[in-house]
Amino acid sequence: MLQSIDLSLLAFNPPGWGGALLNGFVKSIQLAAGGYAIGILIGILGASAKLYGNRVVKDLAEIYTMVIRAVPELVLMLVFYYAGTDLMNTVLKAMGYDGFDVNGLLAGILVIGLVQGGYTTEVIRGAILAVPPGQIEAAAAFGMSPGKVMRRVTLPAMTPHALPGMANLWMIATKDTALLAVIGFSELTLVTKQAAAATREYFMFFIAAGILYLILTLGSNVILRRFERHARRGMVPVQR
Repeated sequence: MLQSIDLSLLAFNPPGWGGALLNGFVKSIQLAAGGYAIGILIGILGASAKLYGNRVVKDLAEIYTMVIRAVPELVLMLVFYYAGTDLMNTVLKAMGYDGFDVNGLLAGILVIGLVQGGYTTEVIRGAILAVPPGQIEAAAAFGMSPGKVMRRVTLPAMTPHALPGMANLWMIATKDTALLAVIGFSELTLVTKQAAAATREYFMFFIAAGILYLILTLGSNVILRRFERHARRGMVPVQR
């Protein structure tokens, strides 16, 4: 079977599909990175709402995280992409503005970010609760505003506790990009499917895609471990 594989189809120039696969791979990284960053922002806001917000804010944050964790991610992406776009166009038209065409990359990043935000909220909330209360109380006693306490004390102190969970969420984000193939975004999985269908070399192309995802995972592991060691510098390791 291996002798029948035409490796020239992986060339970067036509009729090879190597360039298209690499372009899809880059878009997958962009989707994951952008969605992950938005997820972190939502997570910080969501965790703050759950811990420090009033009753209404806490309930809204709880509903958001509950929905994100209860509904399958593919369903959420379809709802956010199609229903969200229709809702925005309806609102704009009701206000007298023209509708708009959704940019695929931006829409994909927002969709992944909204899904990531629900999980990131819980990771950051748990990490904040792991920070010794005395550190936060001391910062408040020095007259720091709540926002300054969050930026200068809480977030730096909770980072080592959040990193293991955040590392897992990054890996999930890289794999969630493949779900966007369902809505027609040309990331790595959809390009691989198109290349395999056009050439009938399903085995070769999906193995190539798997290798690219593996390279991304291994590279991410190296970077995340270095960042975790940097964040934990000066901390006494826990004896087990």
